[in-house]
This record gives sequence, C-alpha cells and structure tokens, in this order.
Amino acid sequence: MYKAARFFLFLFNPEHAHFIVFRFLKWLQLSPYLLKTISKQHCKYNTPISVFGINFPNKIGIAAGLDKNAEVFDALGAFGFGHIEIGTVTPKAQEGNPKPRLFRLIADKALINRMGFNNDGMDAVFQRLKRKKTNVIICGNIGKNKVTSNDNAINDYKKVFLKLFPVVDYFTVNVSSPNTPGLRELQEKEPLERILHGLMQLNKQQNKPKPLLLKISPDLTFNQIDDILEIINKTGINGIVATNTTIQRQSLITDAKVIKNIGNGGLSGKPLTQHATEIIRYIAKQTKGKLPIIGVGGIMTPQDAIEKLEAGASLIQIYTGFIYKGPGLVKQINKAIKQYQYK
Repeated sequence: MYKAARFFLFLFNPEHAHFIVFRFLKWLQLSPYLLKTISKQHCKYNTPISVFGINFPNKIGIAAGLDKNAEVFDALGAFGFGHIEIGTVTPKAQEGNPKPRLFRLIADKALINRMGFNNDGMDAVFQRLKRKKTNVIICGNIGKNKVTSNDNAINDYKKVFLKLFPVVDYFTVNVSSPNTPGLRELQEKEPLERILHGLMQLNKQQNKPKPLLLKISPDLTFNQIDDILEIINKTGINGIVATNTTIQRQSLITDAKVIKNIGNGGLSGKPLTQHATEIIRYIAKQTKGKLPIIGVGGIMTPQDAIEKLEAGASLIQIYTGFIYKGPGLVKQINKAIKQYQYK
C-alpha cells in the first residue's frame, strides 16, 4: 500500500510531500478511535526496554528532523514508534535556510538536507507538547539560534532546556548538524564541555533531573570521539546518539553533476548505514557497553536495525528509512527485534 502512496508523494518536491503527509497525520490525531485502531496493528510486536531510567514500549524511535515542531507525535506513536525525538528546537522561531533545501537521491535511497534548524521556537513547541494525548515517550532535541554566537550558545541551550523540561521525557543536545554555520565547532573539547557541564548543573537543580544525551557527527575521527567520551564521562551525561547526517559524498550512485548542483547539506540514508554502525561499535567497545547508545544512520531494513543493536545500541531511530519504506518498516523492525530476542 505504501508503494502507491510513495509513488504519489514522490511526484512532489520533498518539503511539499512532507506537508501532505503531516496534513494526513494531523487529521488522524483528531480521532482517538483511529489512533487506537492503528496502534493495535502496528504496536503488537512491542518489546519493552528500560534505558537510562525510562521505560520504553519498544526500541525504535523517530529521529529528530521529522516532527520538528511537535505536531504529529501522537500519530507517529500509533504507527509503532516507541519514542519521538522532536526538534531541533531553538529559543526563537526561525525559518531556516532558503529553499530548496531537501533533496531525494532515489538511486541511493538517501536524502540530502540543509534545513538549518527551521522551527516554530520553544514556546510554540511547549504548547503543543502540553496537549499530548498518548503515552509516547518524547525527547527534546535542543539547539541554538543561527544568530547566536558560539560563545553565547550555552544560553540558548539552557533556555530551551528549561522551557521544555516539564513536557519531555529526556533531552538530546545537538551540536552536530552540518546545516548551521559553525555549529560543529561546538563539538570541540572546550566549548562542548562548557555546554554539557552547564546543562548538567542546571539539570541537577530540577526536582527530578531528566536524562541528557549528546548527538554526534559521523564525520568525527575516532580520536575526536575519544575526546567526546572523556567529556561525557567527566560531565556525567546519560548517553549518546550516534549519528547525525554526514557531509561526505563518497560512493554514491547518483550522478556527480546532480550531487554538485544540490550543493551543501547533510546526507542520510543507506550510504550512512555501515559507517554509523562502525561508530556505534567503537563507542560500545570504548565504554565497555556501559554508556547507552541510540543508534541512528541508514536503517533501511530490519537487518540494519539488528546490526546496530548487535553493535551496541540500546535503542535505534529511523528517518530516511521511514520516508522510503513507510510505517510498515517500523512494524517489520519491531517484529524482527522480538523474534531476534527469542533466538
């Protein structure tokens, strides 16, 4: 069924297709009966798991970037996602980069995006999350506004953290998107430690602190990852999300001229599958499996999901796979995980 829907959606540019899908999902959310009916079909292979103190209904979530503005999280939960990472959310609303900024590489089963943290801002997102009708786990992916200097970035992260604290279950700190100028510089030792230390101190001041994770780039060297793991250990944050999109363009099937014309942006999907898994395996080895990892990057099949779990991921997330394969992929992955556990 989704093949027909995808054929129709792929007739439109990616952002317009996104708009069409979201209109449908918003309509679904108006009916608790429909959500319950869909949930019965798509959530029957759930395998609950507890990670960093949170009880998840299953191991698969939707990565940040799809439901940026917390508009359809209840509907996504009904389609089998155990957790939804909303955002990236910034203090003030911002339009992001000029369009076009989202591109399909169909031959590669991939996407390139340079959205640039387009979002409605923390106040609007807060109001939507207050109206949550289901028990789906929500992660708040937080970032800084484009106009905020890196020296003042910590203030933006703190503002969004405090605003969303009452309405999310845990947080992910995004310093790894390639689409905000200079953002990845915050992955360097000194600024990263300052941000994570500041957020953890703020977290400890709350009545019940919430898990705080860091999302990293797949373009880091293993030495850079070691530095980040040292900071994670030092600051005591609760986990890592590996990985974000890549700026690399090697081994693509799509014509090189097309890639050049598209220009800058983060690549996601199948080309990232193997490398993201290698990074997960490396982190798991370096931390002796003690640091919770959310595995992201190129999960296009149930086998891709199993490989990331075998590499050391506690949870996984998809984005591009959902665009290409539809909600059936979520059900297939949950079924594969359930069968895998009983082998």
